[in-house]
Amino acid sequence: MNLIDQAFERLKNEGKTALIPFLTVGDPDVDTTIAIIRQLESAGADILELGVPYSDPLADGPVIQRASERALKRQISIRTCMETASLARAAGSSLPFILFTYYNPVLQMGMDAFFAGLQQHGISGLIIPDLPLEEAEELGVRAAEAGVHLIPLVAPTSELRIERIVRHARGFVYCVSSLGVTGERASFYEGIEDFISQVKRHTGIPVAIGFGISNREQVVRFSDICDGVVVGSAIVRQVEEAIPLLENSARREEGLLQIRDFVAQLKP
Repeated sequence: MNLIDQAFERLKNEGKTALIPFLTVGDPDVDTTIAIIRQLESAGADILELGVPYSDPLADGPVIQRASERALKRQISIRTCMETASLARAAGSSLPFILFTYYNPVLQMGMDAFFAGLQQHGISGLIIPDLPLEEAEELGVRAAEAGVHLIPLVAPTSELRIERIVRHARGFVYCVSSLGVTGERASFYEGIEDFISQVKRHTGIPVAIGFGISNREQVVRFSDICDGVVVGSAIVRQVEEAIPLLENSARREEGLLQIRDFVAQLKP
């Protein structure tokens, strides 16, 4: 069974909601990313999104854009991100990993090499925010053959397309909480509860929500109506603010604990 399915099954039996953090790989460097992964796991993370830094991240707000810029300066590639999953596993992590990437790096790598890399490095899921449903069929077939879940994004504007988008979904359906790019928010799409209910009517697999969720109050709110909650920009901001500590060998542990404590208080 795919590790994502195992995680959701365990949490369902425990009556809990999945906490799914997002990290930009290589921000500020790969070794620190691996150390942060271990801290997130100890803080209660259930599944982890590994963000591939990209020069034109259309779905991402300024916090993740800055993280991508820092990582790209270190020549972090999609291959590096896959390798980071293996390195984290070697360091003791047992989390299911999801690769979050735009489509162009996949095309540049080539389908055969891309899916071989996902399998080699134990990646359980895949999110490609700029891949429309109409162009996802081939990649979906390849993902299924590789045992990797291609996780669809569904937005409040999807409306009549929801049933088609989730029809062949695996792992979970990722509901976008707000219109626009990622980033911390104080409010969400006003019909969000009805939207999530509509998605659930069309699928029997878990439903998670992300984009803009940044504090415990919001995580708890959505835990009551979703199977998983994704927190991205708020965690990436914590990493950004901790970089002076993380890059100081005498204070590195302090920086890591600062990130861990923020994630631990999010756990519902």
